[in-house]
Amino acid sequence: MERNFILFDTPGRDLLYPFTHTRPIAACRLGILTIQEKWEHWLGSGVSHFTVPHLQAKYPLRLGQDDTINVLISGDILPDEALVAAINTLSPEEELYKDNRLIAKVILGREVHLLPASARKNYSGQVLRIHHPWDIFALNDQAIRQDFQLLTAGRTSAPVPEGNQVIAPEAVFIEAGATVLCSVLNASTGPIYIGRDAVIMEGNLIRGPFAMGEQAVLKMGSKVYGATTLGPYCTGGGEIKNTVMFGYSNKGHEGYIGDAVIGEWCNLGAGTNCSNLKNNASPVGVWLESEAAAVPAGKKCGVLMGDYSRCGIGTNFNTGTVTGVSCNIFGAVMPPKFLPSFTWGHGDSSVRYRLSEAWRDIASWMRMKKQEPHPADESILQAVYEQTGRQEN
Repeated sequence: MERNFILFDTPGRDLLYPFTHTRPIAACRLGILTIQEKWEHWLGSGVSHFTVPHLQAKYPLRLGQDDTINVLISGDILPDEALVAAINTLSPEEELYKDNRLIAKVILGREVHLLPASARKNYSGQVLRIHHPWDIFALNDQAIRQDFQLLTAGRTSAPVPEGNQVIAPEAVFIEAGATVLCSVLNASTGPIYIGRDAVIMEGNLIRGPFAMGEQAVLKMGSKVYGATTLGPYCTGGGEIKNTVMFGYSNKGHEGYIGDAVIGEWCNLGAGTNCSNLKNNASPVGVWLESEAAAVPAGKKCGVLMGDYSRCGIGTNFNTGTVTGVSCNIFGAVMPPKFLPSFTWGHGDSSVRYRLSEAWRDIASWMRMKKQEPHPADESILQAVYEQTGRQEN
């Protein structure tokens, strides 16, 4: 019988703010693909989402009919061959666990219900999960390598145009319609994937692993270190290292960003710099919004910026700065290390981006990239506005 696959959000989704304010966990990108896209490739099937109410209209849930076999999979897990095989061997009314954490469960019918302890199976293989926002860039090297193999197996790359210098060309894959001009591609340190209709302008220095999504652009004279992902329709420029840009965002000018995650529809003004290492080399503390506490995130962590946020020219971000959803950051001073959603200016918490104006500006940015808002985007933004306003009070 055909199976219906559902990626569900765990309670740990709150630890992944600001990115899960506006999407389920499985809609986060790391590597070349989102977690959802990874599962769809491995399963050979579409998936739906079980998430919080304000996101469900944009990310709908499909439970099928009363006789449907529904396979629920934790949305914070990255798939691989062994894990997918283990999930596919589960019978109805069985669950798969790793270290007492649910990986997947199979139920018959539309009702999600508890199963007895006897239904539990333990998985002995490795499981990669994202627990915190910085896991996205920390796992990006491995994720790019895995996605590269998944997307390119048995396929032939478009030829690398003359005028480029390529090291380890067997690890470079260029999709149809992409443009690569007079640049150095060093794939000896990891694969390089250039998506459909993407553009690499003249004079770029690129070290793998590196990935560009569909219609992404890398501007002239940029220096890009692994493990970096420019998601679909992103613009990159300046110096970038171990950074994941989800999609439709811009860092098009000089300035440094490293060990960072940038959501969708963000813009970093010219000359923006983002520190990723403290002067005393001590662990970087990152503010977790849901915990109202700072947590050590390792030796290196740059900016973590939620969807729709922007900063003005010459902005300097401190190590481990967290920027919420729809912030408009400007001013001559260094912003604080936590900027709540809808921050206006340099971090004065008493001033918020007015919701109507925030939505107006978001729609304008979308249309600049010839995109239109999803019908649910405005209601999602309103829900985040109300939720984060209560938190601040």
